[in-house]
Amino acid sequence: MGRRSRGRRLQQQQRPEDAEDGAEGGGKRGEAGWEGGYPEIVKENKLFEHYYQELKIVPEGEWGQFMDALREPLPATLRITGYKRYPEELAWHTNLSRKILRKSPHLEKFHQFLGNISRQEAVSMIPPLLLNVRPHHKILDMCAAPGSKTTQLIEMLHADMNVPFPEGFVIANDVDNKRCYLLVHQAKRLSSPCIMVVNHDASSIPRLQIDVDGRKEILFYDRILCDVPCSGDGTMRKNIDVWKKWTTLNSLQLHGLQLRIATRGAEQLAEGGRMVYSTCSLNPIEDEAVIASLLEKSEGALELADVSNELPGLKWMPGITQWKVMTKDGQWFTDWDAVPHSRHTQIRPTMFPPKDPEKLQAMHLERCLRILPHHQNTGGFFVAVLVKKSSMPWNKRQPKLQGKSAETRESTQLSPADLTEGKPTDPSKLESPSFTGTGDTEIAHATEDLENNGSKKDGVCGPPPSKKMKLFGFKEDPFVFIPEDDPLFPPIEKFYALDPSFPRMNLLTRTTEGKKRQLYMVSKELRNVLLNNSEKMKVINTGIKVWCRNNSGEEFDCAFRLAQEGIYTLYPFINSRIITVSMEDVKILLTQENPFFRKLSSETYSQAKDLAKGSIVLKYEPDSANPDALQCPIVLCGWRGKASIRTFVPKNERLHYLRMMGLEVLGEKKKEGVILTNESAASTGQPDNDVTEGQRAGEPNSPDAEEANSPDVTAGCDPAGVHPPR
Repeated sequence: MGRRSRGRRLQQQQRPEDAEDGAEGGGKRGEAGWEGGYPEIVKENKLFEHYYQELKIVPEGEWGQFMDALREPLPATLRITGYKRYPEELAWHTNLSRKILRKSPHLEKFHQFLGNISRQEAVSMIPPLLLNVRPHHKILDMCAAPGSKTTQLIEMLHADMNVPFPEGFVIANDVDNKRCYLLVHQAKRLSSPCIMVVNHDASSIPRLQIDVDGRKEILFYDRILCDVPCSGDGTMRKNIDVWKKWTTLNSLQLHGLQLRIATRGAEQLAEGGRMVYSTCSLNPIEDEAVIASLLEKSEGALELADVSNELPGLKWMPGITQWKVMTKDGQWFTDWDAVPHSRHTQIRPTMFPPKDPEKLQAMHLERCLRILPHHQNTGGFFVAVLVKKSSMPWNKRQPKLQGKSAETRESTQLSPADLTEGKPTDPSKLESPSFTGTGDTEIAHATEDLENNGSKKDGVCGPPPSKKMKLFGFKEDPFVFIPEDDPLFPPIEKFYALDPSFPRMNLLTRTTEGKKRQLYMVSKELRNVLLNNSEKMKVINTGIKVWCRNNSGEEFDCAFRLAQEGIYTLYPFINSRIITVSMEDVKILLTQENPFFRKLSSETYSQAKDLAKGSIVLKYEPDSANPDALQCPIVLCGWRGKASIRTFVPKNERLHYLRMMGLEVLGEKKKEGVILTNESAASTGQPDNDVTEGQRAGEPNSPDAEEANSPDVTAGCDPAGVHPPR
């Protein structure tokens, strides 16, 4: 097995699958073991207790409390995902376990409501907070799946909700192709044009380029989240398998990979930038040993930041400065010199603390944060915040191979990704810094020729050719930016009266042939990244859907209707076809399939009656004079038919809006296109059936009636392949 495949396997297999939010471990699990006849897992591991008692990571006199907390189920913690509607108080801590939330009939309604909320472990929320993100920051999330921390980062970019395109962006990476799609699903909930999901081995993630005033420059990130794969013994309260599987071998195997990932992150960090290294492990081999080794090889380029005052109220223990290494069979070693040659494949010199007391003191390892479970009823966690003061020492040297591209030079030099884990290697090579041959401030002119060699179409960002990179998983469609002279755009611009400031160059599709069926939007910064790195980067997803083609859309002066996914980004640029609606109108539109004009308020009718048929924007503005009304704005995509209006809103979002307005959804009448709520059930009569009303109006064959009678359409949903009513 090759070096990179070994690293990839470790990242996929060793990282706890549900080390973060909401994962259930692949089956129904009771408090103390598997249900359905499987034997209980005894929450005892003598080697675990011996190891951590010897390392003294728990304050004296607290060991009993520490172990008692580990044996208790982890409380459920909740975080609101959605910067548009919940600007403050985004997280809550409960004293209820996940099992109680799932099983209790008294909490059934509450559990249903959690479908719109992320379950995320409390300590997992800490790393993004310590990154201190601002809307203009370029951010790299190196090991992002399943995506709870990534969504936090996106929310921070959109701190100013009035700015649809922040200057910053998030590039979220994961080595596992399948987990990348889980990451896409999480990110899509936020509908941000500033997120890109890529699929690479984090320890060798490619160095990207951007165009700056007509010249190519290396992209350095202002913030990097380095939440590395780990043994996960801090998650024992929810991953009870760890009790029986725990061994020091997991940490010994992962240490090298963690150090390579952290080193690669440090290389790509901008001077003055901040990188957060975190694990859900309590083991110093995965924690302080990685940080100490990284600081030592950086030769002063990195330093640990003092963040003790940045999260008031958080209880934590300072990082330790002395630790020992133990093999899986219980043998201890205090320094590298004592390790026999036969153990060199398992134990590496970077696992030990520095011998020089002055050097060790200068590292300030006490600035690391270790969160212990019994202090605030959480999981175990480790966080270190690093600030880059100058270029890494191996990046300061001039490249020896002039005339070759940066990519070629990197492949010929020793780098952290090339160090083989578990393979006999000269320790001096392991301790020496890697050489990428590329200075931190070097401008990559040579690669410009490769990317502009004439074989690549303008504005087409496809997957890298197989000769340059072996593709894992599905082959992605290309990203094709809409040319400035494309005849597709002027009808859209005219129909929606788009503002002249609309960034049309940021529109893209996912096909190079045939009709363009979906139009997506990215920020100009991500457009820059896409156009300059298609040869070296495997992009899984980016951009948000803003328009969808109607098969018969040409009849309505515009072939494209608005998509709910991108409406909050698009809305500031739209100057026509906007209807202001009341809260009662919103309730009707979201609970009935095609409500006729007479069911809506007179104000809504007066706005709709003079509009031509086609896609519309429905805007609800809160009334500050009425505190009982919903106090946040809502923007919906709709369709103005011949005599009715319908909404195109995904089901989960529709139900969420209804709950925000205090309506409890009881069920659906699919044939009639009606959503039953507690309000409608309490009323004396059943909601009118639009089909019946259309027939009473003498329009038995009207498109409105036909649409409402379709069995495949749910009230208020945005169905794929369903034509809007005409």
